[in-house]
Amino acid sequence: MSTITIYHNPACGTSRNTLALIRNSGEEPEVIEYLQTPPSKATLQSLIAAMGIAPRALLREKGTPFDELGLADPKWTDDQLVDFMLEHPILINRPVVVTPLGTRLCRPSEAVLDILPNAQQAAFTKEDGEKVIDDKGQRV
Repeated sequence: MSTITIYHNPACGTSRNTLALIRNSGEEPEVIEYLQTPPSKATLQSLIAAMGIAPRALLREKGTPFDELGLADPKWTDDQLVDFMLEHPILINRPVVVTPLGTRLCRPSEAVLDILPNAQQAAFTKEDGEKVIDDKGQRV
């Protein structure tokens, strides 16, 4: 069983790049497609706590019912925001990665490099053409 988990959306370029960087370190993570298999409330709260952020910081606005639900309004409690994310998983920003070195919302995708236990094994270029890792496995 992998020691790395990614809460992944395969339709998201940032999420795909993050997954590729994990694999470029020689790891095959547990991939949870959270839109099909949303986390439980306890798991989501645990992830938020492990990242050291407020639930509002994990909310995704673009392409979600964020505006329709009025989630910019500060009246919503942390618990209510978590409930909205569970009811509408598309509101959970992605990708969230859990490793033995920490838990992080990996935006941009190269943020995952700070919590990967193994070094990059090869050069890596993001889908948009941005080179992130050189031929020696070092950050560019």
